[in-house]
Amino acid sequence: MKTADLVFDRSYINGEWVKSGNATFEVINPASGKVVARVADGGSALTEIAIDAAENAFVHWRKTTAKHRSVILEKWNDLILENAAALAEIMTLECGKPLKESLGEVAYGASFIKWFAEEGKRVYGDVIPPHTEDRRLVVIKQPIGVVAAMTPWNFPLAMITRKVAPALAAGCSVIIRPTSESPLTALAIALLAEKAGFPSGVLNVVVGSDSSAMGKVFCESEVVKKISFTGSTRVGQILMEQSAKTLKKLSLELGGNAPFIVFEDADIDKAVEGAMVSKYRNAGQTCICVNRFLVHEKIYDLFTAKLAKAVEKLKVGNGMETGVNIGPLINKKAIETTKYFVADALEKGGELIFGGNAIGDCFFEPTIIGNATKDMKFSTEEIFGPIAPIYKFKTDEEAISMANDTLYGLASYFYSEGVSRCWKVAEALEYGMVGINEGMISTEAAPFGGVKFSGNGREGSKYGIADYLEIKYLCFGNII
Repeated sequence: MKTADLVFDRSYINGEWVKSGNATFEVINPASGKVVARVADGGSALTEIAIDAAENAFVHWRKTTAKHRSVILEKWNDLILENAAALAEIMTLECGKPLKESLGEVAYGASFIKWFAEEGKRVYGDVIPPHTEDRRLVVIKQPIGVVAAMTPWNFPLAMITRKVAPALAAGCSVIIRPTSESPLTALAIALLAEKAGFPSGVLNVVVGSDSSAMGKVFCESEVVKKISFTGSTRVGQILMEQSAKTLKKLSLELGGNAPFIVFEDADIDKAVEGAMVSKYRNAGQTCICVNRFLVHEKIYDLFTAKLAKAVEKLKVGNGMETGVNIGPLINKKAIETTKYFVADALEKGGELIFGGNAIGDCFFEPTIIGNATKDMKFSTEEIFGPIAPIYKFKTDEEAISMANDTLYGLASYFYSEGVSRCWKVAEALEYGMVGINEGMISTEAAPFGGVKFSGNGREGSKYGIADYLEIKYLCFGNII
């Protein structure tokens, strides 16, 4: 399909493209500030309708076989890959990331559909040895029910498929609520889901500008049995509070403060290569981007110099242009926040090694700040921009203490050539994910998620389907 064939301006509910009233919101291209589309604002009213549609569809969808669901998921995967170029263009227009990264996200997002198309057929139960001769004890697993998936703007396709694919594979019906910054990708893949053969109401997309009100509807609904959310810790806490009365099951992938430790025995060239991938992808706007570089004092100067040399080669610009590595930040507020982090660090003694400036209203130079200290704001707050603060440490114990000195525990990274050190440090880091001599850790085959204030639950891997299932114990008695 052409890109225009996949652009829609309203919600997708029960197999139909619908809107409520005449209210609209604008989708802005962050690279140019121009309006990409005006989309009908669904709001709370359509959210309620979508819940009803998903509830009705669940009655029938849950009864289908895992194999039947797998066939439809496979078709959806194929259609997404066939339309990768158009989907990538939509993604870049609405969230700004370089087109090459968008194409990579299409493949990454589709991989979850492919994975769970197979994993759904492996939802096994158990037969438990009975405690008496006349009983038989069996455990089965059943779909939890209607699922609401609330997704962020920075990965507008992959964050949907990572949540929705296991839900659909398990036999749940779903409602997707993308952010108002990037609703177009969600609507595009909804059309492809329809073409793949999902029955009406099994997959719904509600778009709107008032995310708080729409989220509250999900939380307070007794029909919605499960919420999966990716976003800030503050919003995650609100969702948990609002869901308390309905005792809803929640998966929360929240904020991060990822450390990247470079020990004195590290392969520095490999460490720099990993640093570039894990820091500057999507202009630093990913939840597992490095927030703090902790570098041993013996190699601090060498690592910093090599990192600066690599950063100099990055090209900043519109993600649709060839050769661009760093696209725009999502909005002006993000630009101002990034400026603030830089100014705060320099005021407190940080050394500006590279960059440090905004480029117009939409872009920010890839930046390196040396001599970072724990009193600087980015030591405790998520940067979500292209700033690389570099701290010094002397001992392994100090590095581990610095890395763990945060409320968050999503992703972490370190480089060392010592096998013993690798095991000890990996076990000591208080994070849900650890990259060891590797800066790119995301894959559909591994569990993605964090600990502490970074949330709960896991996405991807064999563990990713568990949160969409209920365990039921069957006790057969009087068997003589």
